[in-house]
Amino acid sequence: QNDTGPSMLLVSSLSAPALVPAAVMPSRSAAVMMDVPDVTASPTGRAFAEAMPGVTAPLGFFDPLGFMDDKSPAEILMFREAELAHARVSMVAALGFLVQENFHPIFPDIGGPAARQLDEVLKTENGEGIMATLLFGVMLTEIARAKIGWKDPAEEMQALRPEYTPGDLGFDPFGVAPTNEAEMVSMKNKELNNGRLAMIALAGICTQEVITGTELLGSA
Repeated sequence: QNDTGPSMLLVSSLSAPALVPAAVMPSRSAAVMMDVPDVTASPTGRAFAEAMPGVTAPLGFFDPLGFMDDKSPAEILMFREAELAHARVSMVAALGFLVQENFHPIFPDIGGPAARQLDEVLKTENGEGIMATLLFGVMLTEIARAKIGWKDPAEEMQALRPEYTPGDLGFDPFGVAPTNEAEMVSMKNKELNNGRLAMIALAGICTQEVITGTELLGSA
């Protein structure tokens, strides 16, 4: 996978999403911190954002409306944290749509487009209980994620810890995180590019299924 553009093979870059951590996740190390701009340094706004991973060809630094121009380093890092969380969820979700429409053993009688399957699940006898359990699990994972990178609300509301690198949840069970700066930046670029593609793709998938009422690849 070349890090100069998004890959259509979403599975290749699955990383730890906000809800379901995956194997490829940079661990806390000196290598991880090398490519994160110093929030105490003088550059702010666009200059600060341009020094972060994710600026790749062919678009380079893409901010046509100038959202970053007047943002502080802390605000920009918050945007990156949100981008990574949504990108990881979208990569898993895009794959999930394809799997769910062809393999769903828990509710084998429910078919049709995945975008509408939750409506049908909630109508079943155990559907609401299962969904409540799922939401409870999501809540626990989000609390765990927040404790890693976010300050305690009693200390400061909606603020990242100064030593925290956006997206670095310390999850790397197979030890695949690069140990040098260049390779780490390359991996982060791949994750961001694939995640951005997945967010756009997922929006398109949901729109297509809701409008057409058919499965992503046609009715089975």
